[in-house]
Amino acid sequence: MSANTDDLELQMSPRTQNGQRYEHTGEAEMDTSPQRRGILHLTVDTPLSETTQKTVLNRQPPRWRTPEFYVYYLIFAIVIPAMVWKPISLSRETSANYPLYRSRLSNGWLFGRNFDNSDPQFRTFRNNLPLLLLIAGTFLGLKVIYLRLYRTSYTPVIETRLHHIPFSFISSLLFLFGLHGVNFIKIIIIMSISFGIAKSLKGSKLLPFITWGFNMAVLFAIERNSGYKFANLSSFLAFLDKYQGAYARWYIPFNFTMLRLVSFNMDYHWAYTMNNARNPQVDGEMSLKQRTTTSHDLSVYSFTNFMTYVLYPPLFLAGPIMTYNDFMWQHYRPSLVPSRKYVGRYLIRFICCLLTMELILHFMYVVAIKDSAAWQGDTPFELSMIGFWNLIIVWLKLLLPWRFFRLWALADGLYPPENMIRCMANNYSTLGFWRAWHRSFNLWTVRYIYIPLGGTKNLLVSTALIFTFVALWHDLTFRLLAWGWLVSLFIIPEVAAKYAVPSSKYGNRPWYRHICAVGAVGNVLMMLTANLVGFVIGVDGMKYMISQISGSWEGLQFLFLACACLFVGIQIMFEYREEEMRNGIFRRC
Repeated sequence: MSANTDDLELQMSPRTQNGQRYEHTGEAEMDTSPQRRGILHLTVDTPLSETTQKTVLNRQPPRWRTPEFYVYYLIFAIVIPAMVWKPISLSRETSANYPLYRSRLSNGWLFGRNFDNSDPQFRTFRNNLPLLLLIAGTFLGLKVIYLRLYRTSYTPVIETRLHHIPFSFISSLLFLFGLHGVNFIKIIIIMSISFGIAKSLKGSKLLPFITWGFNMAVLFAIERNSGYKFANLSSFLAFLDKYQGAYARWYIPFNFTMLRLVSFNMDYHWAYTMNNARNPQVDGEMSLKQRTTTSHDLSVYSFTNFMTYVLYPPLFLAGPIMTYNDFMWQHYRPSLVPSRKYVGRYLIRFICCLLTMELILHFMYVVAIKDSAAWQGDTPFELSMIGFWNLIIVWLKLLLPWRFFRLWALADGLYPPENMIRCMANNYSTLGFWRAWHRSFNLWTVRYIYIPLGGTKNLLVSTALIFTFVALWHDLTFRLLAWGWLVSLFIIPEVAAKYAVPSSKYGNRPWYRHICAVGAVGNVLMMLTANLVGFVIGVDGMKYMISQISGSWEGLQFLFLACACLFVGIQIMFEYREEEMRNGIFRRC
């Protein structure tokens, strides 16, 4: 339950209406964005909807210096250091369980300490970061040379980025071949079939069903067969398996490719079926929603543009996800060109996040502890901190590659959505959490699943189907299916509370904020449970943790104190969002 958010529906894209407009964070928007002061410098820039000065002035007065919040600061000063120190103490060589996970540690480079590099997903990104930097630098350097040569050949003023497409198209093919070797043939074949479906079934009501059926079947088949080695297809082709490229497991990043294939087909389908009722021409700078929903002329949906969009190197491996319409509008109407200042600030933010991850993994070996189940004899507080810091690491290990690839795209002049706009520990709303976590994917699911299924008219059914798809898209495992169903189930209390105690009716009552905080404590506990099941310890590990916390008087005491601390933290989250709104920053997460 939110103390500050009136609208809790699962519509994640910002809107422009009632005199509101978008705040962007590229070249043009640096002068129009709300003034950032103090703590608000921590707020990540994203396309936002500004509102009128009257709405800003109608916010509650700040509570930062009230007696109530001074009590909260005192609790913070006690609890936060304890939350940091406990996993550090469990990671010391003198810890009783240290021998159980010692073999999972590596030699570190900070303060002579070992390093927990046992998470395979982050290890892959970290170990390949120098190579990624080299590839990104080469791409951007060659792009500069290409553009200079182009400008010397064509003297007229260039008002679009369409001349970037030939370079992006050729570099995409070279990047794909270098990355996956001869496996690029499989990807090109799948892409060509998907493109053929769009063109051959244009205008047909069957197109969405065939598109979804084909892509889900391909996703399932390559996952089950590890990408189909050439030797399994034919003994005559077995020699091709020797040329796998830099990353042989081409089917791992194909999940993101599949999203772009669906995006192209659906955007083309809607452009074709609405050709006689085309959206009116948008004047001025286009918002994110306008770039996403406004169709192009049918000629724009060409094979070259399709290939360039799907294989665009900065976003190919992990996103963020851009819709086809958005990608092409940023070439036709390049009003959002990120400034050097903005890109530089984003680079600094990325480096700070990377160093934070390095510090955590040098001092907290919670991933190794979790993988070794080295928690025998730990107290409920210690068990909870192992789970909590594992979730922080999950957040960081996803945030870092997403921000790296987004930084690469920003340096190339495109403006993809920001995937993570809140810290994992700065969420109290179940719906708001999913708006802020892997945001570009959530925007994608809204456009291509949630709205076609009826949106708020079928909220619970749509939500259940979305999270089932999200779970299967991540991995075909029971653990993630359980995660998807738990998330769908845990959304129900918040939706019910929205209708039972609406902020439009009770928002000005003095007790409303505290009732919201109590409900938000339940939300946080449910979100922690779902994500620990899905991404950290699984169903069995969660059962063990719950039994240890609820099976003793000590555990119940800890649970009560933990809920009290969460209540305090949520009050700070409420006030942080109020501070954003006092300064013209309005978000639904």
